[in-house]
Amino acid sequence: MFLGLFFAVLAGLLVGLQNIFNAKVNEQAGTWATTALVLGLGFLASMTLGLVFEGSSLFIMDNMKTWHWFSGLIGVGVVVCLVQGTRLLGPTYAIAIVLTSQLGFALLWDSLGWFGLEKIPFTFQQLIGVLVIAGGVIVFKFSGTKEKKEVKQVQKTLNQYTVGR
Repeated sequence: MFLGLFFAVLAGLLVGLQNIFNAKVNEQAGTWATTALVLGLGFLASMTLGLVFEGSSLFIMDNMKTWHWFSGLIGVGVVVCLVQGTRLLGPTYAIAIVLTSQLGFALLWDSLGWFGLEKIPFTFQQLIGVLVIAGGVIVFKFSGTKEKKEVKQVQKTLNQYTVGR
């Protein structure tokens, strides 16, 4: 269990870091160039590490449903949407919404047993957990609003003063 927790926390760290890097690349290169760069370098790294650690068994894909192969296309949507969400909302707010949405949809798909998942009974406590996280995102978004307005007002006043001189 500890190893699973470690990898989950590490994945969160890496997704957050990748999101920030992707946003910086997007500022210079645009959305589609960013997506091609991210997924292209990811392919090269995955292929290289796969060959190093798994050798030729990397290419053995027995009993895999064909539609599972299209997960890479989903990755294009993930990168494009994350880059745009980060650009429009900022990294912290975008990731908070992504994680809340991810949890909500995972709960739905688990509960319905879709996509080959083992069906897990839906409970009211699970729904409350997702709603608490969504509430946290809302609190996060609107916290500090008054302070932000005050800072903007001070900046506006300073700009007017310096322009008027």
